[in-house]
Amino acid sequence: MRIIVYGSLRRKQGNSHWMTDAQLLGEHDLEGYEMYNLGHYPAVIPGDGTVHCEVYRINSSIMNELDELKSNTKDYRRELIKTPYGSAWIYLYRLPTEGLSRIYSGDWLKRHEEIDKP
Repeated sequence: MRIIVYGSLRRKQGNSHWMTDAQLLGEHDLEGYEMYNLGHYPAVIPGDGTVHCEVYRINSSIMNELDELKSNTKDYRRELIKTPYGSAWIYLYRLPTEGLSRIYSGDWLKRHEEIDKP
């Protein structure tokens, strides 16, 4: 199975250790989604932007660990979408984004370079 990661699970980020046994398939610019800053990690929802992400091949053990990590807050839901690498799971934010700062670049690693600029 495959998973899309776009924030703290990306390479060299705070939670990247969860992806140690995963196989990186490549990077991808995912159209039709928007990214918001939650502080220590991002929120992604369907929208009119593009989100820069990494696509990995993972096993069911990693998926179970990620589900547990993401379900601790109940803020995310997992959805299957299409990528150039085949169908992949993505965690989408399920709470309202009003009042959150949008990351217009769609790249979590560039979040400090912008402040609510279109």
